[in-house]
Amino acid sequence: MTKLSTTAVVLSAALVLPLAVRAQAPAPAQPAPETKKPAADLPAPPSNYEYSADKRRDPFLSLVNRGLDPGRGGAEANKPRAEGVPGLVTAELVVRGIVLTRGAYVAMVAGADGKVYSIRAGARLADGVVRAVTADAVVILQEVNDPLSLEKQREVRKLLRGGEEVK
Repeated sequence: MTKLSTTAVVLSAALVLPLAVRAQAPAPAQPAPETKKPAADLPAPPSNYEYSADKRRDPFLSLVNRGLDPGRGGAEANKPRAEGVPGLVTAELVVRGIVLTRGAYVAMVAGADGKVYSIRAGARLADGVVRAVTADAVVILQEVNDPLSLEKQREVRKLLRGGEEVK
């Protein structure tokens, strides 16, 4: 045999030998699956049992979006709002259409209740004032109720084709 073929045989034996040894080794024993105890072993609560929260929060209520912004389900969201346009919140407002009447634009907007209202520039909302109505958007100057925010007002553009821009 030549030196090259001897090297090839040695290398192939070195690669095949561990596979042959691994094939002969017994497989490791797997633990037996645990049997779960039936739920019948648990004691049943008494028939007159009643859960009392005792000033603890409900663990099933979301902690997200619990600020003071009424449009996002905060603490002020449960307060009754005014009827009509003064009760609308910027976050819930959807622009349905914009028309030109007597040289001024009027927006047709829908609230969370599904009713459609017409608003003009200067109309008062629950959390802001309509600054302008243009051919493609309603511009709202929204009051920010976040104590950590340096801004107390922000400009929100509700677009006719859906979506909004916040500046």
